[in-house]
Amino acid sequence: MPEIAVRLRSIEERIAAAAASAGRDVSSVRLVAVSKTFPVEAVRDAYAAGQRDFGENKVQEALEKIVSSADLPIRWHLLGHLQSNKARKAGASFTTIHSLDSVELLRKIDAGAADAGRTPELLIQVDLAGEATKFGAAPEDVPRIFDAAAGCSSAQVVGLMTLPPAAEVAEDARPWFRKLRQLRDQWLAAGVPAPMLRELSMGMSADFEVAIQEGSTMVRVGTAIFGSRHVQA
Repeated sequence: MPEIAVRLRSIEERIAAAAASAGRDVSSVRLVAVSKTFPVEAVRDAYAAGQRDFGENKVQEALEKIVSSADLPIRWHLLGHLQSNKARKAGASFTTIHSLDSVELLRKIDAGAADAGRTPELLIQVDLAGEATKFGAAPEDVPRIFDAAAGCSSAQVVGLMTLPPAAEVAEDARPWFRKLRQLRDQWLAAGVPAPMLRELSMGMSADFEVAIQEGSTMVRVGTAIFGSRHVQA
């Protein structure tokens, strides 16, 4: 088997074990293969091994791969920060966007999706640690996004995403993952419609097993599948 296929099998086995340890069905966890900086050939190898969800950080790089792999029914996820001036294009191009962080961005994504006849799923990126180097909506600002999402014609808010502070060991990320799940539960109890909170995107190569134990429904794994990151000039 190609090396990527072997790595994918290993990640899938670890996801299954983590789900079992939390008493969860493995089908409740989706693997997003983070293909940023890797060539489309790597995407094709992973697709041949059964992978269907792929994540990119930058709109332009993603659009080039979307065109180059148009013969494959891939579900493309935008994971990185989305600039306002690219929001309409993103709404027209991605299956899922994980980095929604404002009402303004929501409206532009929805407009782009409507123009293209698309219905992308959106996750609100929640900034739990208040790190200056990371994006996301503060928890107190998230309800405004839920309210605005009710008026969207095409885009659909389906959950939450977070990036915990960098940690030396996976266990250090657990409190942040638990906090996002607790916020999800609080907003559900406050009356936010359940379809807006069905997904929790949390966990990457170094900590996805802990994230699954804390309720993640989407894990974003790149280096553990594709190898060391290619450095772009």
